[in-house]
Amino acid sequence: MTITRFAPSPTGYLHIGNLRTALFNHLIARKGNGRFILRLDDTDPERSTREYADAIREDLRWLGLAWDREEHQSERLRRYEEAADRLRASGRLYECFETPTELDLKRRKQLNMGRPPVYDRAALKLSEAEKAELRRTRPGHWRFRLDHERIEWEDGILGPVSIDAASVSDPVLIRGDGQFLYTLASVCDDMDFAITDVVRGADHVTNTATQIQIIRALGGEAPRFAHHSLLTGPQGEALSKRLGALALRDLRAEGIEPMAILSLLARLGSGDPVELRHSIDELAEGFDLSRFGAAPTRFDPADLKPLTQKYVAGLPFEAVQGDIAALGVPDDIAPAFWDAVRENIETRADMGRWWDLMRNGAEPLIAPEDADFVAEALKLLPSRPWDETTWSRWTAAVKEATGRKGRALFMPLRKALTGMSHGPDMARLMPLLQVVKAADGG
Repeated sequence: MTITRFAPSPTGYLHIGNLRTALFNHLIARKGNGRFILRLDDTDPERSTREYADAIREDLRWLGLAWDREEHQSERLRRYEEAADRLRASGRLYECFETPTELDLKRRKQLNMGRPPVYDRAALKLSEAEKAELRRTRPGHWRFRLDHERIEWEDGILGPVSIDAASVSDPVLIRGDGQFLYTLASVCDDMDFAITDVVRGADHVTNTATQIQIIRALGGEAPRFAHHSLLTGPQGEALSKRLGALALRDLRAEGIEPMAILSLLARLGSGDPVELRHSIDELAEGFDLSRFGAAPTRFDPADLKPLTQKYVAGLPFEAVQGDIAALGVPDDIAPAFWDAVRENIETRADMGRWWDLMRNGAEPLIAPEDADFVAEALKLLPSRPWDETTWSRWTAAVKEATGRKGRALFMPLRKALTGMSHGPDMARLMPLLQVVKAADGG
């Protein structure tokens, strides 16, 4: 069975970058009839909050990314301590005492000498007496001693990957304050939850190499790994808040639809075209990790708007009935209202301005050269109630009376009734107009 996980830290809101990771893991699980686990990496008590954890769940539910199981790393500290003890006993976990300043000086010295800034394992040379003396003045942190060999795996996106462990610093697994870091905690969780596939960003490739060794040191078997490309801005620049609201809750506030977001992210960076899909199952059917490339992938928030517009326009009345009722549209005209406006909105919220026009009317927009024409046309306007034949009957009568035709006939009349040069089909719109200021003396 395919078992995947999404492991956000509840230290902030979900954004487009980590949603991509969640989506890929979710689609793999669904396509393989497997399980998708939500794991909250909340071992940092100072930065992890219930507010962010709740927000993560809310965003995933809004997107339709249901999880089969939820786990919290803060509830598994004893398990991590057991794993650490095992690594200590086997000589793979050793205590170090360098301060951040001392480590920074070492790195600079190595770089100046043309050497890679890899930890020099000086702590392994300390005697027990020296360690005891250091503990009196500073807390010790714990590093995993890597075997200096090549670490290789077949990556689901990158293909064959080979990393020389000698080129990587022994990773810190436990901080001086006793906090377990991601590397060890994640390994324990992946082993205990029988994770079969891990998909994450390309910035985790080195982490994967070290985690493979830790898994083996603990007697486990590494899952399959795949590292997707990182997202950039539309010009190839690093993503930033300057590019637009990239937090999911901000996109939601803008009216962007979940399936617009998921449809874009499920194909962006692959060899397949981005096409709007209407369900998670549709996305999963055509999802294939091997279709994705390793190069940085450009993401433009503007691409979400046409997808949202297309999605909303295709919704049946039942899907928007609640939104329409909330505007105050009477039930008897609500279906007709939706048919009239569905092709003229970018988001659901745009329905509000059309209902405002229908209910309250709009200031007539009449060019000086059209004033006499509009005045004559309004005298020919049929009496209410109007139906879907009113527009054609009216414009035919105006054409016969004035000789105008085409755009010169229709556009001045649209502007006079709606105050705009664009909008829904007038045949559908006219029966819904509660007030027409140009005709009602407004």
